[in-house]
Amino acid sequence: MKRVAVTGLGVVAPLATGAAAFFDALVAGRSGVRVLGHLAHGATAAPIGAMAEFDAGAHFTPARLRMLDRVSQMALVAAAEALAQAGPALEGAKDTACVCVGTGMGGAQATDDGYRILYAENSERIPPYSVLMAMNNAAAAWIGIDHGLGGANLTFSTACSSSAVAIGEAFRRVARGECEVAIAGGAEAPLTVGTLKAWGAMRTLAPADPRDPAASCKPFARDRAGLVLGEGAAMVVLEPLDRARARGARVIAELAGYGLCTDASHITRPSVDGQSRAIALALADAGLDPAQVGYINAHGTATEANDAVETAAIRRVWGAAADRVPVSSTKSMHGHLLGAAGALELVAGLLALERGVLPPTMHLDTPDPACDLDYVALKARAAPGLEAILSSSFAFGGTNAVLAARRLD
Repeated sequence: MKRVAVTGLGVVAPLATGAAAFFDALVAGRSGVRVLGHLAHGATAAPIGAMAEFDAGAHFTPARLRMLDRVSQMALVAAAEALAQAGPALEGAKDTACVCVGTGMGGAQATDDGYRILYAENSERIPPYSVLMAMNNAAAAWIGIDHGLGGANLTFSTACSSSAVAIGEAFRRVARGECEVAIAGGAEAPLTVGTLKAWGAMRTLAPADPRDPAASCKPFARDRAGLVLGEGAAMVVLEPLDRARARGARVIAELAGYGLCTDASHITRPSVDGQSRAIALALADAGLDPAQVGYINAHGTATEANDAVETAAIRRVWGAAADRVPVSSTKSMHGHLLGAAGALELVAGLLALERGVLPPTMHLDTPDPACDLDYVALKARAAPGLEAILSSSFAFGGTNAVLAARRLD
C-alpha cells in the first residue's frame, strides 16, 4: 500500500471562494449564515441559510451555464483551484486519473425549476438539459470532461457523509495503485424552495436567531435548535507521497486513514456504537494512537440528537483522555453542506494541521451539560506541533465516515 499525499485544495463556500480565504474566515470566527432574501417571501418557515457568494458568470459563458446546475458550477471551480494548487499533478497520468465526488441532492435547482414549470406554470416547456443538470453524477462527469481524465469517474451519495466517503474511496484507490492521481470531494446546492421546505417538514432546521441570524447554528449549545443548510464545494488532489515528493510538489498533509461503517439500526437516529466504531477504524487504518490526535473537526450539526451522541462516541474512544482533545464544529459558521460537508470540513482540518491553528465552534455561549468536551469555543486557538487530525461525517441512512490525516515533517 502506498502512502497518500494531499497536494491541492479547492473551495467554494459560504464564507469565501478559495481554500486559504475560507480558512482565514473560519479562524476569524465569521459566519456565512444569513436571511435568504430570495426566499423570505414565505416559501419556507426558516428563511436562513449559508449561501456562497459565488458569481457563476465570472467562470462560465452563458452557453455553458445553460448546461450546468449550480452544484456543478461550484464543483468545477473548486476542482480547478485544487488542480492549480497541485501543479502539474496530472502530467502523464490523465488516462488513469480518477474523479470521486459526493453529493446528496445533485442538481436540486434544476429539479425545482422543472417542477415549478410543469406544475406551477402548467407548462410542458421543460428546459432541454434538465436531466443532464439534475443527475447526481453531473459534477463528477464535468470535472472528468473538462480535464480529460480517463480513469474511474464515480459519484457517491450517502447523504451527509457523501463527500467523506468519496475522499475515502479515492484514498483507497491511490493507496492500492489503481490511479496515480485522484480529484475527490463534494458539492451541494440545496438552497432551493423545495429542498428547504422538505427539510423544514422534518423539523430539523433551526429558526433564525432573533438577535442575530448569523448566530443561528449553535453546535453543542444548550439552546441549539437545529441545523442550518449551506451550499458549496470542496475538492482535494490526492497522489502517492513518493510521486509528489519526486516532482517537488507542496505536500499539505498525508491522508493516512479512513473509517467506514453503518449503524444499520435507524434511518435518522445517530448511534454511539456506529460513530465510535468509525472513529476507531480510521485510527487503526492510519496507525494512530488516539493520543496523537490533536484536533477533531466534528460532524456537529447543532441538532438535539447528533451533538450529545457524537460527544459520547468521542468519549468512548478516548476514555478519560477525551477532555484533552480539542473538538470544533465549523458548521457554526458555514452551515451544513449535506453531501459536501465532509470534504469542506476535511479541508478545514488539513489547513489547521498545516498552519497550527484550530478553528472555533462559534455561538457556544452555554454548552449543553451532555456536551462536555473542549469545543474550542468562540475563538480560534494556536496549536503548535499539531501532529494529526480527524474529520467526522455521520449521515441519515447510518453511513459513518471518518478521515484521518497527519502532518509530514
